[in-house]
Amino acid sequence: MAADALESKIMSRRDISFMLYEWLDVESLITRPRFQEHSREVFDAVLDLAEKISVNDFAPHNRSADENEPRFDGERVHVIPEVGAALKAFNKSGLFGGAMDSEVGGGQIPNVIHRACFTWLQAANVATSGYPMLTMASANLLCAHGTEEQVSRFVLPMVDGSFFGTMCMSEPQAGSSLADVTTVAISNGEGSFRLFGSKMWISGGDHDLSQNIVHLVLARTQDAPRGVKGLSLFIVPKFLVEPDGTQGQRNDVVLAGINHKMGFRGTVNTVLNFGEGAFTPDGEAGAIGYLVGTENEGLTYMFHMMNEARLVVGAGAVALGYTSYLHALDYARGRLQGRLPGRNGPLDAPVPIVMHADVRRMLLASKSYVEGGLALVLFSAKLLDEQETASLEADRLRAELLLDVLTPIVKAWPSKWCLTANHHAIQIHGGYGYSRDYPVEQFYRDNRLNSIHEGTDGIQALDLLGRKVIENSGSGLRILAESIKETVRRSTIELNDYATRLRESIERIQLVTESLWEGGDSRRALANATIYADCLGHVVIAWMWLEQCIVASGKEGPFYDGKRAAAHYFYTYELPTIEPQLNLLEVGDNLLLELDVVAL
Repeated sequence: MAADALESKIMSRRDISFMLYEWLDVESLITRPRFQEHSREVFDAVLDLAEKISVNDFAPHNRSADENEPRFDGERVHVIPEVGAALKAFNKSGLFGGAMDSEVGGGQIPNVIHRACFTWLQAANVATSGYPMLTMASANLLCAHGTEEQVSRFVLPMVDGSFFGTMCMSEPQAGSSLADVTTVAISNGEGSFRLFGSKMWISGGDHDLSQNIVHLVLARTQDAPRGVKGLSLFIVPKFLVEPDGTQGQRNDVVLAGINHKMGFRGTVNTVLNFGEGAFTPDGEAGAIGYLVGTENEGLTYMFHMMNEARLVVGAGAVALGYTSYLHALDYARGRLQGRLPGRNGPLDAPVPIVMHADVRRMLLASKSYVEGGLALVLFSAKLLDEQETASLEADRLRAELLLDVLTPIVKAWPSKWCLTANHHAIQIHGGYGYSRDYPVEQFYRDNRLNSIHEGTDGIQALDLLGRKVIENSGSGLRILAESIKETVRRSTIELNDYATRLRESIERIQLVTESLWEGGDSRRALANATIYADCLGHVVIAWMWLEQCIVASGKEGPFYDGKRAAAHYFYTYELPTIEPQLNLLEVGDNLLLELDVVAL
């Protein structure tokens, strides 16, 4: 497929520019000391570069990586060469450390610009994007919590693309229940530890795409307390790294097997064994690891990487839904099939299927999901910039609290509703949508994994309702409501209906939240947490659409007309669906608590 054809169906540069410059005003960030060496021209150049890499290096092998997934021959993992070539192009671009500090070789561009760039790559090839995503998140964790020596030894090679990183949390017997992690770390008494255990579902866990792989591993020291409060975090490289930075001997980390997923097939996903005795650099079994921070604080540190990963997973869900929508739109405009009601005579010519009302419904629904989701992703990325660089401490704290409450929504809402855009794309393609002749079936399979990546949608819902909206006396939800009402106050007269419905919805959410926690029965409150998350997610996306409509107000042309149409759809077809769900939450139905499992 020609590069220009791929480009038009990966992401919308027009939409990204609208959100960055017309809505989020990212140019204003240039006045802050961290970004003062940048300009609109620099931002555009970085976006151009990301788009070019997406089109020329990532998109062309998306199907090939899916059809030729990594394989293990008993000695090493084999990945198709196009993946390595694409990652070298990404490395050469400087985007590995694009948003990181200049002190570690980073470019110090705003997080919101970097997120927009990386979303292009995810839309082009989400599997290949997985390797740098994990590496960047690993590096950021170590910059925040590692020692200077650890940053020098492990982070600097990550920023230049020599080392890749992983997140090693789950275990075969524990899954997402980190309280049940059993991997043990035994102190060497020399500032290092020996690790013994097994980790499951480790993306990027073994390959030859980089000189080294830096595993960040949750484990327990010998005298650690039970549960999550006894977890510590360790750096466990595939190859040991000497003090001068040269590569040492192979560490005692063994690839036990490859997991074969329905999507993301180009990202090698592994079972790793630590301390099996296959590689013992000094004759003693145990994978050598280095403690990050202090003992028993490992989960706190790991949340730095997990929260970043949750935001990136949400962005990936948006990206896959977005590219699927663009493919479906292109197909619907060109596919001739059927005739319109009243014009179905034998002499009437078939029409493009985009003319049929139900196809328009699916396209407009998809547009409302993916453009609303992209707005949420970029808005959240700018909150991270506010948290890090706002001049007033109060503004930094406000951004932090708002981002905390939005993070589980950013991860889970696109994973569900942008997947619906993938569903619609297959339906619009008809029988062809289920075949491998068109890419929409792969987009669906790839996106289906995002409801599980970095914690299931149910786990995100429990985090949202069980922690984020109630901790600190509910300050996060209160700030969210205040932010939404501030948008309502800025809305124009022609948007009064949207503004009123949005204000009423967030006020209803606040009342429902209070009613759920009356009496302090967490089991009852959390029984329908997923329904609560869906409702609050819809309110947040309605907020994103009102924000976009305010910016589009008074502006003419097909692009702005499309924004208004998608907002109309969301407020008319989607937002009202939360009312019966909120009613259910208020009633406090106990079916899920009282159901006898034998009835299932």
